[in-house]
Amino acid sequence: MTFKANLLQKIEIDTLANKVIHSMGPPDSGRRIDTDAMRSLLAFGDFRQENVREMDLYYLTEEAADQGYILVLDNELPIYHTSESDLAMRRNPIVKEMISIRNAIKILRDSDVVVSKKDESVRAVQGQLLERLNLSFGAPDIDDIATDGIRSLEREYADGVMEALTLFAELLDYRKAPKKMQMGQFRILGPITKRSGGESLFGPIVIYSLIHNSLLLVERQVSQKDDAGIEAVHHVALGQEKPDRQDTNVFLFLKAAVITRYLTGTSRADLKSVV
Repeated sequence: MTFKANLLQKIEIDTLANKVIHSMGPPDSGRRIDTDAMRSLLAFGDFRQENVREMDLYYLTEEAADQGYILVLDNELPIYHTSESDLAMRRNPIVKEMISIRNAIKILRDSDVVVSKKDESVRAVQGQLLERLNLSFGAPDIDDIATDGIRSLEREYADGVMEALTLFAELLDYRKAPKKMQMGQFRILGPITKRSGGESLFGPIVIYSLIHNSLLLVERQVSQKDDAGIEAVHHVALGQEKPDRQDTNVFLFLKAAVITRYLTGTSRADLKSVV
């Protein structure tokens, strides 16, 4: 697959992993994890799946059957490093297995074979999936993303513009604007910088109007405590003040920022080294 396709897949994997983790409640909360999202996440790995003694098992490795990593899709999401038969006996024993004292000890205590649970298991699966992706890239790959964004903007294809912006946001650690800066039919993105003392600065600020198909850039940083600065950003979005850059030049700015960050002095970079 192309770098663009791999990066889109990375974003989807990260989004699903975070969705599962955010669905988890504190201990004894009774909240159920989002099993649909977890299934979708596991589907990226094309892991072998079996239903054993009414348990959904996912085999995370291709090791021998007597020693593999197996995830149980339930509310705890435990990953076991053991055999299928041993896991089945520990989790859902039949009567003849319970007669053995040795088995009874294993049934009561599984800490010797449980590798992780809950969010740690999700992150383990996420890491394994990301490791399979080729996230190395060069300047031509970044140019392709910018070109696709510019063409989408020219054709008034909002989904294509948003896809390009999402890819650049992933590469540059841009996030959705703080709540005070958000506006209805605008997508506002930028990096957040923390100052000593806890103050947060947001910017440079990318503003995309879904209604007018206009792409704007405010190059300065704005404090979340600066009401006048936030109002000025809103004025830019509404066309009441002039942006620092707009439309095609915003994508060119984002392309240059990625190249400066990753590719100065080298022909290729690998996103895995910074995630």
